[in-house]
Amino acid sequence: MNWHAVRAIFRFEMARTFRTLTQSIASPVLSTSLYFVVFGAAIGSRMGDIDGISYGAFIIPGLIMLALLNESISNAAFGIYMPKWSGSVYELLSAPVSFVEVVMGYVGAAAAKSVLLGLLILATARIFVPYEIAHPLWMLCFLLLTALTFSLFGFIIGLWADDFQKLQVIPLMVVTPLTFLGGAFYSINMLPPLWQKITLFNPVVYLISGFRWSFYGVADVNVGISVAAILGFLALCLGSVWWIFRTGWKLKA
Repeated sequence: MNWHAVRAIFRFEMARTFRTLTQSIASPVLSTSLYFVVFGAAIGSRMGDIDGISYGAFIIPGLIMLALLNESISNAAFGIYMPKWSGSVYELLSAPVSFVEVVMGYVGAAAAKSVLLGLLILATARIFVPYEIAHPLWMLCFLLLTALTFSLFGFIIGLWADDFQKLQVIPLMVVTPLTFLGGAFYSINMLPPLWQKITLFNPVVYLISGFRWSFYGVADVNVGISVAAILGFLALCLGSVWWIFRTGWKLKA
Protein backbone atom coordinates (compact mmCIF):
# COMPACT_ATOMS: atom_id res chain seq x y z
CA MET A 1 0.00 0.00 0.00
CA ASN A 2 1.43 3.35 -1.09
CA TRP A 3 0.41 5.48 1.89
CA HIS A 4 2.44 8.41 0.59
CA ALA A 5 0.21 8.54 -2.50
CA VAL A 6 -2.96 8.30 -0.40
CA ARG A 7 -1.73 11.11 1.84
CA ALA A 8 -0.77 13.26 -1.15
CA ILE A 9 -4.21 12.93 -2.77
CA PHE A 10 -5.91 13.55 0.58
CA ARG A 11 -3.85 16.67 1.31
CA PHE A 12 -4.39 18.03 -2.20
CA GLU A 13 -8.17 17.66 -1.91
CA MET A 14 -8.25 19.19 1.56
CA ALA A 15 -6.09 22.10 0.39
CA ARG A 16 -8.54 22.71 -2.45
CA THR A 17 -11.33 22.92 0.12
CA PHE A 18 -9.50 25.48 2.25
CA ARG A 19 -8.75 27.57 -0.85
CA THR A 20 -12.50 27.79 -1.52
CA LEU A 21 -13.85 28.15 2.01
CA THR A 22 -16.76 30.33 0.91
CA GLN A 23 -18.08 27.76 -1.53
CA SER A 24 -17.08 24.59 0.32
CA ILE A 25 -17.89 25.47 3.93
CA ALA A 26 -19.50 28.88 4.41
CA SER A 27 -22.21 28.47 1.77
CA PRO A 28 -23.66 25.15 3.09
CA VAL A 29 -23.50 26.39 6.69
CA LEU A 30 -25.25 29.65 5.76
CA SER A 31 -27.93 27.83 3.76
CA THR A 32 -28.63 25.49 6.66
CA SER A 33 -28.73 28.44 9.06
CA LEU A 34 -31.52 29.95 6.96
CA TYR A 35 -33.49 26.73 7.43
CA PHE A 36 -33.08 27.11 11.19
CA VAL A 37 -34.28 30.72 11.00
CA VAL A 38 -37.30 29.99 8.80
CA PHE A 39 -38.38 26.57 10.06
CA GLY A 40 -36.94 26.60 13.55
CA ALA A 41 -37.77 30.14 14.67
CA ALA A 42 -40.53 31.46 12.40
CA ILE A 43 -42.57 28.28 11.80
CA GLY A 44 -41.35 26.21 14.73
CA SER A 45 -42.59 28.74 17.28
CA ARG A 46 -46.13 28.18 15.96
CA MET A 47 -45.94 24.38 15.99
CA GLY A 48 -46.28 22.01 18.88
CA ASP A 49 -43.74 19.50 20.07
CA ILE A 50 -43.11 16.29 18.10
CA ASP A 51 -42.55 13.25 20.33
CA GLY A 52 -41.88 15.64 23.19
CA ILE A 53 -39.21 17.55 21.22
CA SER A 54 -39.51 21.16 20.12
CA TYR A 55 -39.86 21.49 16.36
CA GLY A 56 -36.66 23.54 16.04
CA ALA A 57 -34.65 20.81 17.77
CA PHE A 58 -36.50 18.04 15.93
CA ILE A 59 -35.33 19.19 12.50
CA ILE A 60 -31.63 19.46 13.42
CA PRO A 61 -30.74 15.84 12.49
CA GLY A 62 -32.70 16.11 9.24
CA LEU A 63 -30.97 19.34 8.22
CA ILE A 64 -27.53 17.94 9.02
CA MET A 65 -28.34 14.82 7.02
CA LEU A 66 -29.59 16.93 4.11
CA ALA A 67 -26.29 18.82 3.97
CA LEU A 68 -24.23 15.71 4.61
CA LEU A 69 -25.72 13.67 1.77
CA ASN A 70 -25.45 16.42 -0.82
CA GLU A 71 -21.97 17.58 0.18
CA SER A 72 -20.55 14.05 0.42
CA ILE A 73 -21.73 13.25 -3.10
CA SER A 74 -20.67 16.59 -4.56
CA ASN A 75 -17.23 16.63 -2.93
CA ALA A 76 -16.30 13.16 -4.12
CA ALA A 77 -17.88 13.52 -7.57
CA PHE A 78 -16.20 16.84 -8.35
CA GLY A 79 -12.94 15.65 -6.80
CA ILE A 80 -12.47 12.86 -9.36
CA TYR A 81 -14.32 14.51 -12.25
CA MET A 82 -12.23 17.70 -12.36
CA PRO A 83 -8.94 15.87 -13.18
CA LYS A 84 -10.80 14.05 -15.95
CA TRP A 85 -12.20 17.32 -17.30
CA SER A 86 -8.92 19.24 -17.12
CA GLY A 87 -6.78 16.35 -18.39
CA SER A 88 -4.58 16.28 -15.29
CA VAL A 89 -5.81 12.75 -14.64
CA TYR A 90 -2.98 11.54 -16.89
CA GLU A 91 -0.51 12.64 -14.23
CA LEU A 92 -2.36 10.40 -11.80
CA LEU A 93 -2.45 7.50 -14.24
CA SER A 94 1.28 7.74 -14.89
CA ALA A 95 2.13 7.73 -11.18
CA PRO A 96 2.78 4.47 -9.27
CA VAL A 97 -0.66 4.62 -7.66
CA SER A 98 -3.22 1.82 -7.63
CA PHE A 99 -6.96 2.28 -8.05
CA VAL A 100 -7.46 1.38 -4.38
CA GLU A 101 -5.14 4.18 -3.28
CA VAL A 102 -6.92 6.66 -5.56
CA VAL A 103 -10.26 5.69 -4.01
CA MET A 104 -8.90 5.98 -0.47
CA GLY A 105 -7.42 9.41 -1.14
CA TYR A 106 -10.42 10.99 -2.86
CA VAL A 107 -13.15 9.33 -0.80
CA GLY A 108 -11.28 9.89 2.46
CA ALA A 109 -10.92 13.61 1.72
CA ALA A 110 -14.58 13.96 0.67
CA ALA A 111 -15.76 12.15 3.81
CA ALA A 112 -13.49 14.27 6.04
CA LYS A 113 -14.85 17.49 4.52
CA SER A 114 -18.43 16.30 4.97
CA VAL A 115 -17.89 15.32 8.60
CA LEU A 116 -16.28 18.71 9.27
CA LEU A 117 -19.25 20.41 7.65
CA GLY A 118 -21.72 18.34 9.67
CA LEU A 119 -19.99 19.25 12.92
CA LEU A 120 -19.97 22.94 11.96
CA ILE A 121 -23.70 22.84 11.24
CA LEU A 122 -24.24 21.08 14.56
CA ALA A 123 -22.33 23.84 16.35
CA THR A 124 -24.22 26.54 14.40
CA ALA A 125 -27.55 24.98 15.40
CA ARG A 126 -26.72 25.74 19.04
CA ILE A 127 -27.04 29.45 18.22
CA PHE A 128 -30.67 29.01 17.17
CA VAL A 129 -31.99 26.00 19.09
CA PRO A 130 -31.10 24.36 22.42
CA TYR A 131 -30.64 20.61 22.09
CA GLU A 132 -29.06 17.60 23.77
CA ILE A 133 -27.38 14.54 22.26
CA ALA A 134 -28.51 11.37 24.03
CA HIS A 135 -26.03 9.04 22.32
CA PRO A 136 -22.99 11.07 21.17
CA LEU A 137 -20.93 8.03 20.12
CA TRP A 138 -23.77 6.70 17.99
CA MET A 139 -24.23 10.18 16.54
CA LEU A 140 -20.59 10.21 15.43
CA CYS A 141 -20.91 6.68 14.05
CA PHE A 142 -23.93 7.62 11.93
CA LEU A 143 -22.15 10.80 10.82
CA LEU A 144 -18.99 8.96 9.77
CA LEU A 145 -20.77 6.03 8.12
CA THR A 146 -23.10 8.29 6.15
CA ALA A 147 -20.26 10.56 5.00
CA LEU A 148 -18.13 7.60 3.94
CA THR A 149 -20.98 5.81 2.18
CA PHE A 150 -22.20 8.77 0.16
CA SER A 151 -18.67 9.89 -0.63
CA LEU A 152 -18.16 6.45 -2.20
CA PHE A 153 -21.44 6.93 -4.04
CA GLY A 154 -20.31 10.35 -5.23
CA PHE A 155 -16.98 8.92 -6.40
CA ILE A 156 -18.87 6.41 -8.54
CA ILE A 157 -20.97 9.24 -9.99
CA GLY A 158 -17.78 11.17 -10.78
CA LEU A 159 -16.40 8.16 -12.64
CA TRP A 160 -19.64 7.74 -14.57
CA ALA A 161 -20.23 11.40 -15.45
CA ASP A 162 -18.87 12.77 -18.71
CA ASP A 163 -20.25 16.31 -18.31
CA PHE A 164 -21.17 18.70 -15.51
CA GLN A 165 -24.91 18.09 -15.92
CA LYS A 166 -24.56 14.43 -15.00
CA LEU A 167 -22.76 15.43 -11.81
CA GLN A 168 -25.88 17.31 -10.67
CA VAL A 169 -28.63 14.97 -11.84
CA ILE A 170 -28.60 12.45 -8.99
CA PRO A 171 -27.98 14.91 -6.10
CA LEU A 172 -30.66 17.36 -7.30
CA MET A 173 -33.22 15.02 -8.85
CA VAL A 174 -32.92 12.01 -6.54
CA VAL A 175 -31.11 12.58 -3.24
CA THR A 176 -32.58 15.98 -2.28
CA PRO A 177 -36.23 14.99 -2.94
CA LEU A 178 -35.75 11.71 -1.05
CA THR A 179 -34.29 13.63 1.89
CA PHE A 180 -37.18 16.12 2.01
CA LEU A 181 -39.65 13.22 1.80
CA GLY A 182 -37.67 11.10 4.25
CA GLY A 183 -38.71 12.82 7.46
CA ALA A 184 -36.18 15.65 7.58
CA PHE A 185 -38.88 18.15 8.60
CA TYR A 186 -41.53 15.86 10.07
CA SER A 187 -42.11 12.48 11.67
CA ILE A 188 -43.48 9.88 9.26
CA ASN A 189 -45.94 8.95 12.02
CA MET A 190 -47.73 12.21 11.16
CA LEU A 191 -48.61 10.83 7.72
CA PRO A 192 -51.75 8.84 6.85
CA PRO A 193 -51.27 5.06 7.26
CA LEU A 194 -50.96 4.41 3.52
CA TRP A 195 -48.27 7.05 3.06
CA GLN A 196 -46.40 5.75 6.10
CA LYS A 197 -46.05 2.39 4.35
CA ILE A 198 -45.02 4.03 1.07
CA THR A 199 -42.44 6.20 2.84
CA LEU A 200 -40.71 3.10 4.21
CA PHE A 201 -39.50 2.38 0.66
CA ASN A 202 -37.45 5.59 0.87
CA PRO A 203 -33.95 4.55 2.04
CA VAL A 204 -33.18 8.02 3.41
CA VAL A 205 -35.92 7.52 6.04
CA TYR A 206 -33.71 4.99 7.81
CA LEU A 207 -30.69 7.30 7.81
CA ILE A 208 -32.58 10.28 9.23
CA SER A 209 -34.48 8.14 11.73
CA GLY A 210 -31.32 6.52 13.09
CA PHE A 211 -29.50 9.85 13.25
CA ARG A 212 -32.43 11.45 15.09
CA TRP A 213 -32.48 8.55 17.54
CA SER A 214 -28.84 9.28 18.42
CA PHE A 215 -29.94 12.80 19.42
CA TYR A 216 -33.20 12.26 21.26
CA GLY A 217 -33.72 8.53 21.69
CA VAL A 218 -36.83 8.51 19.47
CA ALA A 219 -37.07 7.09 15.96
CA ASP A 220 -39.62 6.44 13.25
CA VAL A 221 -38.15 2.99 12.54
CA ASN A 222 -36.13 0.55 14.64
CA VAL A 223 -32.57 1.79 15.08
CA GLY A 224 -31.23 -1.67 14.26
CA ILE A 225 -32.86 -1.46 10.84
CA SER A 226 -31.32 1.99 10.36
CA VAL A 227 -27.83 0.65 11.12
CA ALA A 228 -28.41 -2.32 8.79
CA ALA A 229 -29.57 0.06 6.03
CA ILE A 230 -26.49 2.28 6.15
CA LEU A 231 -24.14 -0.73 6.39
CA GLY A 232 -25.96 -2.37 3.47
CA PHE A 233 -25.60 0.72 1.29
CA LEU A 234 -21.93 1.01 2.29
CA ALA A 235 -21.38 -2.62 1.30
CA LEU A 236 -23.15 -1.97 -2.02
CA CYS A 237 -20.92 1.03 -2.79
CA LEU A 238 -17.78 -0.87 -1.80
CA GLY A 239 -18.87 -3.78 -3.96
CA SER A 240 -19.45 -1.45 -6.90
CA VAL A 241 -16.00 0.11 -6.55
CA TRP A 242 -14.44 -3.36 -6.20
CA TRP A 243 -16.23 -4.49 -9.36
CA ILE A 244 -14.93 -1.46 -11.25
CA PHE A 245 -11.43 -2.26 -10.04
CA ARG A 246 -11.68 -5.98 -10.85
CA THR A 247 -13.00 -5.39 -14.36
CA GLY A 248 -9.92 -3.33 -15.15
CA TRP A 249 -11.78 -0.05 -15.65
CA LYS A 250 -9.36 2.82 -16.12
CA LEU A 251 -9.71 6.52 -15.47
CA LYS A 252 -10.15 8.43 -18.69
CA ALA A 253 -10.16 12.13 -19.39
